[in-house]
Amino acid sequence: MIEVDVTSPSPPYEQIRAQLAQLISCGVLSAGTRLPPVRQLAADLGLAAGTVARAYKELEQGGYVTGKRGGGTRVLSQPEPGPARAELIREHARAYLAEVVRLGGTAEEAVAALTELAAEQ
Repeated sequence: MIEVDVTSPSPPYEQIRAQLAQLISCGVLSAGTRLPPVRQLAADLGLAAGTVARAYKELEQGGYVTGKRGGGTRVLSQPEPGPARAELIREHARAYLAEVVRLGGTAEEAVAALTELAAEQ
């Protein structure tokens, strides 16, 4: 779900914060959802626990989550995701299409592949 690009000029804690904020804003992570414990997410990403703790702290300061000692970090209620979710889907579609084109494919092939996968759902 969360990925950190160590070659990015953006620090790892900011990448984590931004990705989680986007998932919360778009409604992918709904109110009450418990985020992974700091140590677990840090281990999963191969980062120091302090890096993840800083991301969680900034999310809390931004009103995205609330944290309680022993109770974990939980997502707070957010405004309806509408446009933010639609834009996130468009961003992923752009990235997918760019990758298909990079591989020598066409937009039609990309749409056909998505249609085929959607039919399997």
